[in-house]
Amino acid sequence: MTATAFGVVSLAVLRLVAPQAAMQAGAEEALAMAKVPGGLVVHLGCGTGELTAALRAGDGYLVHGLGRDAGKVDRARAAIRKLGLYGPVSVERWASSRLPYADNLVNLLVVSDAGAVTRDEMMRVLAPRGVLLVADGAAWVRTEKPWPATIDEWTHYLHGPDGNPVARDDVVGPPAQAQWIGGPVWARHHEFNTSVHALVSARGRVFYICDEAPATVAGLPDQWKLIARDAFSGVVLWKRPLAGWGWKAWKRTATAQADWRRVQSQRHRLPLAIPRRLVAAGERLYVTLGYRAPLTALDAATGRALLTYAGTERTDEIVHENGLLVLCIRTLAQSSKPPPPRGRRGGQQVGPTVIVGMKADTGRRLWQTKPAPVVPLSLALSAPHVLLHDGSA
Repeated sequence: MTATAFGVVSLAVLRLVAPQAAMQAGAEEALAMAKVPGGLVVHLGCGTGELTAALRAGDGYLVHGLGRDAGKVDRARAAIRKLGLYGPVSVERWASSRLPYADNLVNLLVVSDAGAVTRDEMMRVLAPRGVLLVADGAAWVRTEKPWPATIDEWTHYLHGPDGNPVARDDVVGPPAQAQWIGGPVWARHHEFNTSVHALVSARGRVFYICDEAPATVAGLPDQWKLIARDAFSGVVLWKRPLAGWGWKAWKRTATAQADWRRVQSQRHRLPLAIPRRLVAAGERLYVTLGYRAPLTALDAATGRALLTYAGTERTDEIVHENGLLVLCIRTLAQSSKPPPPRGRRGGQQVGPTVIVGMKADTGRRLWQTKPAPVVPLSLALSAPHVLLHDGSA
């Protein structure tokens, strides 16, 4: 190859690489400005797809590009397929002034070419706390949609730490349309362990514990996972597998006579307090990552473990308010045999547990009670009081 031919080839490579590098840099700049850690990303005016593909920064992003030019849309699809991204990233020809999305669906809307789409239409499809980025020359103009005062959060099994299962929400009502549909499509019925054990929501995210094993076949290994979805778009943000969960874990660690008899006779019955193992509070999620595992604080946006609280193994119930964690921790050691009978009322096991108060940010213990009976699902927190039922009062 002559020097001249080599120079021509090098120039062609540079012309190919330079736009890709520029688009990657533009996507990184846009995502850094948006501060949206995942969800549904829409690129309006997707061109030939380079920036659209680069907007998928991880598995928690689902990217959809819209373009008016059919030829450019075809080239964009080919480019995205070549990158092996088509599916999580897709493009569509769209020339209408109305965007093809339900209200409050999009987490990040990047606008390179608005066409006939108005700003009001952009804000319609944007989810609360979603971000609109509009190209202004070489810069982006950022707008964040505020959280409506009419939408409440459901941070605990019974709405909040006070145990009163009534939301302060003026939006919820009979459904008029589908917002999104996510799997699993089929769930186990009452003759087995239910597929979903706990579900809470905060800051526009939904968190739940789910068995992703096939629901229609009994006896297959469990696939228990802690899953986070965006509440408005339904996009899966992250998943964490749960070890030591399910009916085998209940059976191995049954320590109270009522629980032991239950799992021996009917393996599908859940321990009563299982729904109280998951609490969402702002950007933190509190959970036991196994039936006997200690309490762990996770980053709600990424699922990354932030802090594991020492001495909290066998935590049964969690409540949180204003930086204070109150835990109900069983004191009985692991046993495969039924212990001696203890006081019960109304069929509820009220064996000894301790109640612990600790700082949520550091794990520092503030106080702890002596072992005493506690009725499952009775723990409540309404500062400055902690309330519970001991089987008698």
